[in-house]
Amino acid sequence: MKVSEPAIGARAIRLLKIAMVLAVGLWALLIASDNLVDYDSNWQFVRHVLSMDTVFPDNRLRWRAITDPRLQALGYWAIIATQWLMSALCLAGAARLFAARRHAGAFSAAKALAAWGLGLVFLLYFVGFVVIGGEWFCMWQSTIWNGQAKAVMFLSCAMFVLLVLLVHDEEAPS
Repeated sequence: MKVSEPAIGARAIRLLKIAMVLAVGLWALLIASDNLVDYDSNWQFVRHVLSMDTVFPDNRLRWRAITDPRLQALGYWAIIATQWLMSALCLAGAARLFAARRHAGAFSAAKALAAWGLGLVFLLYFVGFVVIGGEWFCMWQSTIWNGQAKAVMFLSCAMFVLLVLLVHDEEAPS
């Protein structure tokens, strides 16, 4: 039986979507693993951002600082847990998408898990790093501990993958 070109194209696009979700899942896995293996590097980042010790000296918003090491550690562990969860959701989502790749309806139904993982990337890096870290804790004022550019890069990549994933899939003719 000869497979038509539209069928090949639809399946190839589904494979591309799966590969993109898989890539984000592997990236998140690497980040989460790195935060455990090299705990201190990013711990210093979180500690300094929360304590607001490198913002402008005359900043009237320094009352927002969190200097209690237990609360800072809680914040850091929340970040790490979110990274593990977004990795797990994207990797499981990619596996579910791969299993459903042959049929548009099943593939579309399988998108939710991956979408949740990609949505967590948005929540962590936009809400967590841009809104809370950047604005509430004035991270933008620090020349040393400013992770906003990286956060925007991470969330932009994930949002691009989310948009590609959510584009409607055509049923491939047999």
